[in-house]
Amino acid sequence: MNKKVKILLFCITCFAFISCDRITKDIAKEHLKNKETFSYLHDTVRLEYVENTGAALSLGDNLSVKTSFWLLSILPLIFLLVLFVYTLKNAQKMNTMKVFFLALLFSGGIGNIIDRILFDRHVTDFMNVGFENIRTGVFNVADICVTAGAIGLLLFYKNQREKETVSVL
Repeated sequence: MNKKVKILLFCITCFAFISCDRITKDIAKEHLKNKETFSYLHDTVRLEYVENTGAALSLGDNLSVKTSFWLLSILPLIFLLVLFVYTLKNAQKMNTMKVFFLALLFSGGIGNIIDRILFDRHVTDFMNVGFENIRTGVFNVADICVTAGAIGLLLFYKNQREKETVSVL
């Protein structure tokens, strides 16, 4: 696949997942805010509205406004811009799956940064899954993208390392 197609794939993927994140957060605000938790599949899936001013699992939600802005908005934004430029410059040399996983990471990060900047550090979370007392934290589509992108990249690099090891033998 040529560089232009990979860049197009990256951009379309980012646009699709950022849009999906924004739409689902807007729906959550409209239908879940100030309402009781909705439970599905014998309480395996819960939909509940939460605004998070911290990072994953509300880590850092007690930071000062200024510190939170720099650590949870500006620093990640700089990282994501570097990731964006890196992907565009190196798309030709990258495997298509790696481009896709980087797009997931980028879109998830940008999705939550949009909330932080537009809504005074408040990120909308609304999904929770688990069984009985074993549950995830409350999360959103952007969080799913970041997690899937990170896991995908780890598996991609593990697979690459295994291929290199086999080719050396």
